[in-house]
Amino acid sequence: MDAIPLLTVALGAVIGLILALTGAGGGILAVPMLVFGLQLTVKESAPIGLLAVGFAALLGAVLGLRKGIVRYKAALLIAALGLVAAPAGLWLAHRIPNAPLTLVFATVLIYASQRMFRQASRDLRGVVNPRIANAWPCQLNPAVGRLHWTLPCARALASIGVLAGFLSGLLGVGGGFVIVPTLSRYTNLDIKSIIATSLAVIALVSLGSVVTAASAGLVNWTVATPFASGAVLGLLIGRLLAARIAGPRLQQAFGGVGIIVALSLIYRLY
Repeated sequence: MDAIPLLTVALGAVIGLILALTGAGGGILAVPMLVFGLQLTVKESAPIGLLAVGFAALLGAVLGLRKGIVRYKAALLIAALGLVAAPAGLWLAHRIPNAPLTLVFATVLIYASQRMFRQASRDLRGVVNPRIANAWPCQLNPAVGRLHWTLPCARALASIGVLAGFLSGLLGVGGGFVIVPTLSRYTNLDIKSIIATSLAVIALVSLGSVVTAASAGLVNWTVATPFASGAVLGLLIGRLLAARIAGPRLQQAFGGVGIIVALSLIYRLY
């Protein structure tokens, strides 16, 4: 295997590793890695990142379903709204020049990274926001192990789906950086269930967006295939390591790296 495919597989493996350990962030770092590592534009990178993240997330979701920790009804609702919103984001992405689109991407990355860093810092200090804890619109019924569905719960999950789907199409991200913190805010699910449910949504929305992009001839399969293969490999490795190294410290590290990457993208424009 020559240098470029090997590098592509290695970059994909990093994305799969992040996805396995955090349930978020893999997609939003996939595009910068392709931009810096393979010198692609944001538009070229977006569908490739989605393909890799989609396949890796699908594998993680299947493993989560086997353990019974995926809230599949919630995942289907979020994904359905995401698939409706994704084409609008994809349509807009191909009407925005690369420089402004890169700036939008960097801004979203900074926002997501600082939120993850701040939440991880609160977790390390054991700080709980009582306003949030007492106002979960979606609560797990411990008697049956399922969410108690109400109108506020359905509305909250639907809003997650629309935002995640639109950003998936616009920026080529899986949406985990939206799904994980919002599920933490709007539900009382434990983190393992949140990550598994997030992976199920990411798989459905990402692969749906890839089908749309592929039908328009926007996927570079020469790069996409090894990158996606690497992501699946990275996810398998990450699942073996998750019990040992996943946690707030890892999320802090991801948040810090995300901010540095975003600033580098902005610097690259000038």
